[in-house]
Amino acid sequence: MGLRGDAAIVGVAEWKPERRPTREPMFSFEQYAELAKEALDDAGIGVKEVNGLCTTGVRESSMFAPATLSEYMGLPVNLAEHVDLGGASSAGMIWRAAAAIELGLCDVVVCATPSGPTPQPPGGPVNPGYLGASSGAFGSPQAEFDIPYGNLAQNCGYAQIAQRYAAEFGYDERALAKIAVDQRTNACAYPPAFFHGQPITVDDVLNSPMIADPLHLLEIVMPCSGGAAVVLASRERALSTNHRPAFLTGFGEHLAFKTPSYAEDLVRTPMKPAADKAFEMAGVARSEIDAAQLYDCYTITVLLALEDMGFCEKGEGARFVNDHDLTYEGDFPLNTNGGQLSFGQPGMSGGMSHVTEGARQIMGRGDANQLESCDTVLVLNNGGIMSEQVALILRGE
Repeated sequence: MGLRGDAAIVGVAEWKPERRPTREPMFSFEQYAELAKEALDDAGIGVKEVNGLCTTGVRESSMFAPATLSEYMGLPVNLAEHVDLGGASSAGMIWRAAAAIELGLCDVVVCATPSGPTPQPPGGPVNPGYLGASSGAFGSPQAEFDIPYGNLAQNCGYAQIAQRYAAEFGYDERALAKIAVDQRTNACAYPPAFFHGQPITVDDVLNSPMIADPLHLLEIVMPCSGGAAVVLASRERALSTNHRPAFLTGFGEHLAFKTPSYAEDLVRTPMKPAADKAFEMAGVARSEIDAAQLYDCYTITVLLALEDMGFCEKGEGARFVNDHDLTYEGDFPLNTNGGQLSFGQPGMSGGMSHVTEGARQIMGRGDANQLESCDTVLVLNNGGIMSEQVALILRGE
């Protein structure tokens, strides 16, 4: 049971991440349309060939997001999917699109995550942003049992996870810092990255302000604006597009909770079942991975991913990091565009940046960060506070 590997990413579009946006504000459905057109042009596919749409949502419509996009772009479709997995939504869209293509529902699917500035109503934004992934809605368990006591948003949750890891296995802060340093090296070889040309050292990371003990400022992702999209196509259509296709051969998805307060184990995460299923479906061994594009909202997220995805034993993540060169020139290329820590996290497009970078590496379209050989890529998306996980295996032929 699983994918045949007959659907592929054939086109990508990605806007340069910006802290202070230079783009004029556009409604999110307008951004989706622009990103879709750029990705289709990249693939060499006409707009009228699209018969599937996947999105994380439309800010201007709390319901009927795919219908809003279909109507705006004048595209009747056979697949209309709204994926709500937080930071794991991008990878979640990819496997759903691939499955629909293999089932014969559609031939060409656009998956996009617009994250640029939008026009604001008079009086400013309607919803406050300080709650992050936490829900303050009436009836929410978080609103009653977590938020009133200060357990809200992401920094607090990931710091708790890091503290628990330290209590159980010890905490090599220099190894955690090395993750950020190696990824910054990758960003310095990739001009679109926000921190391109700004190398850092382990001491720089450890001397940066402590935000939520033990997490320093340079171990935490930087929010910015941007946007990304990919186009998936059937094998028949993919083989006549502009680039080497990146076929999706395996995936896994697992979620078990929303808030870490209710997790059975803070340091043994849903990443493991998601990864195990992806590798099993693809028939790929861990040793065959040429590059790993792992969600990196915090350095502790990457450390746990290396363990739970099977690259080392539980508690051995720091040793693995110290023993390997994680740069694009190293023996274990990790987040070759700099990852969200150094490329930037443009909202929901943060997760899509791991997908686009994995596809680009297989297509051979990297910049100075292009790997000499790249046929098999692992992508991991993480949603919420280590809550929702989606793993993908991309392969070139």
